[in-house]
Amino acid sequence: MMFAALPALAAPYAAMVIDARTGKVLHSRNADARLHPASLTKMMTLYIAFQAVENGEIGLDDQVRISSHAASEPPSKLGLRSGQTIAFRYLIRAAAVKSANDAATAIGEAISGSEAAFARRMTATAKQLGMTRTTFKNAHGLTAEGHLSTARDMTTLGRHLFYDYPQYYNLFSRRTTDAGLREVPNTNRRLLAAYKGADGIKTGYTRAAGFNLVASAERGRERIIATVFGGSSTAARNARVAELLDMGFSRAPSNARVRKPQKPVYIGNAAAIGDGGKTVRVSGQVARSLRPSARPLPVVAEVANSALQEQIASLVSEAQGSDDGDDPQQAAKTPIAPAVRPEPEPEQEVVTRLSTKGEALWGINVGRYTSRYQAEKVLLRTALSEMATLDGVDRAVLKNARGYDATFQGMTRDMADLACRRLQARNVTCFMMGPS
Repeated sequence: MMFAALPALAAPYAAMVIDARTGKVLHSRNADARLHPASLTKMMTLYIAFQAVENGEIGLDDQVRISSHAASEPPSKLGLRSGQTIAFRYLIRAAAVKSANDAATAIGEAISGSEAAFARRMTATAKQLGMTRTTFKNAHGLTAEGHLSTARDMTTLGRHLFYDYPQYYNLFSRRTTDAGLREVPNTNRRLLAAYKGADGIKTGYTRAAGFNLVASAERGRERIIATVFGGSSTAARNARVAELLDMGFSRAPSNARVRKPQKPVYIGNAAAIGDGGKTVRVSGQVARSLRPSARPLPVVAEVANSALQEQIASLVSEAQGSDDGDDPQQAAKTPIAPAVRPEPEPEQEVVTRLSTKGEALWGINVGRYTSRYQAEKVLLRTALSEMATLDGVDRAVLKNARGYDATFQGMTRDMADLACRRLQARNVTCFMMGPS
């Protein structure tokens, strides 16, 4: 397949082609140059979203309240308003198909509490996946100092998306999807329509990045992933990607044993939480149960072979003529599979550790919730974010007629007062509980 010479590139050019079945590199050029990924960033945002659903951090039908920060993100966007609520599944669809920046930021805030914490988690996850030259600063991919990746790293991420979360991969091939507020078109619809076997994955554009794309296609038993950074236009980028995919299919063997990449150990938000913005390294695997584990997480030792840093991002241009814009189309809607919800538990007080603090009879309350699961989730997140005062303190969920109270118990009055003041300074609900 021959193409006319491409116009001069708007940004540094890089490319990578692999046989997705084996991970074997079939072509590379400037593949390790650290460049602006633009909205390719959202692949990592979505990878973490799938990971969070799988491990019970959040459910697809959970309602997410949109912050003013998320609502104020520039286009491309879904049009979320500050204070509104929307199901988490619609944020995933908007970020994957429409490449909506407001949806990507809302995903990060819903999972990690803030964009900065989510960015640290994303970079930590990138290191676990072997993306050694990637650092994320946001969840959408708009240009930011230090927010950089490589063609090799993004190709690696595309392969993990396909093999680690096949149940969600169909998102990337949808020509349009219902994103809750409206039907949105796929920014990659032109390549999906023009190239036989193409089924994803993600476009990206900023002025600093040029036109980027990670594409995957399957023909027969063969699957190829090709990545381009620095295209000069949508058409030129798509032509180059099609050429690279053809090259990949011509070089890949017809039959090859599939060697799936190793899925990383789940560590959740723990790896990204630290004092003063520093990363905290943890050992072992966070429990996959939807309830906090019986003992507090150790927050000292390192995760083997996992440098922990920051997060994710990517923008799609809405300039005329770009697939990264907002041109409506029609296609069938495929609902995302519902998340597995936690089993109901006996109606009794749950205390995760026995108290051995003697006269330490004070405690703090960090909110009342409609379910035990919500209260336990808040307790775990709060304990991890305020380790200076809550490390080793008993976590307890107390049921009453009006809901489930999330509490920390077995503290001295001074400890409780300090913890509450520190939490309130970060706008976290907290009040002290004295001895009865």
